[in-house]
Amino acid sequence: MINKLNFIKIEGLGNDFIVMHRSSNESIQPIIKQCVKLCDRKRGIGADGLIFILPSKKADFKMRIFNSDGSEAEMCGNGIRCCKLYVQSMHLSKKQSVNFETKAGIISTASAKKDLIRVNMGNPILESSKIPTLKKSCQVIMHNLQVDCKMFKITAVSMGNPHAVVFADEITDELVSFWGPKIEKHPFFPRKTNVEFIKVLSNNEIQMRVWERGCGETLSCGTGACASVVAGIINNLHGNKVKVHLPGGDLLIEWDGKETSPVYMTGPAKIVFKGSVEI
Repeated sequence: MINKLNFIKIEGLGNDFIVMHRSSNESIQPIIKQCVKLCDRKRGIGADGLIFILPSKKADFKMRIFNSDGSEAEMCGNGIRCCKLYVQSMHLSKKQSVNFETKAGIISTASAKKDLIRVNMGNPILESSKIPTLKKSCQVIMHNLQVDCKMFKITAVSMGNPHAVVFADEITDELVSFWGPKIEKHPFFPRKTNVEFIKVLSNNEIQMRVWERGCGETLSCGTGACASVVAGIINNLHGNKVKVHLPGGDLLIEWDGKETSPVYMTGPAKIVFKGSVEI
């Protein structure tokens, strides 16, 4: 049977997604099987991931996101802003603030000035076993991680999904493209990890490139930007309100440094095009 799917392609700082809303988890199963093909940039629509907006008993909507390799992610910072824009453009809710149920918990989104979207990303998770890592207690701060012949100092943070943050004097292609996938799949991270390479520019600015788990290098990563700023704050490398410069553009990340406080992310989301596809 051939099904026609209506979708909107939306991007947040170049991190792009195929977004659609469906009535149930059962209805998305045939589409999930086509995820890799749909995300293929030469033979499909092309995207970093596939996002479904579903009914929820816990929030206004439920978000499920699948990476371009077909694996399911817990959450995505850029993706959640795209969800807010989708709900708004499709008139699915009249609310100014929209909550989404995710595998990382309930995430609250709201429109901000100049077409930006502000997201309460929830509290950062610093306990090593909950990130998770193989270290069973305490935090992973500037931890020596042996990767082949090279030693990295990593700080591990979860924003509902795992991140390994590496601070560097310069961010090179070799760091991102060669060492990124090796850290992603290192046994220290039993569920693999996203990897952020950070150069601190000032007390309120950092530069970032990211190797995303299940995607490879992307132009932006919202949860990665949040995790990186958290890592910078707990290592006393910069202040609490930081502009993160990514290849796809800038995000504003705010955190007061308390583990019981949420991280706030503000950034754009834009519709690329609307379409339909047969599967």
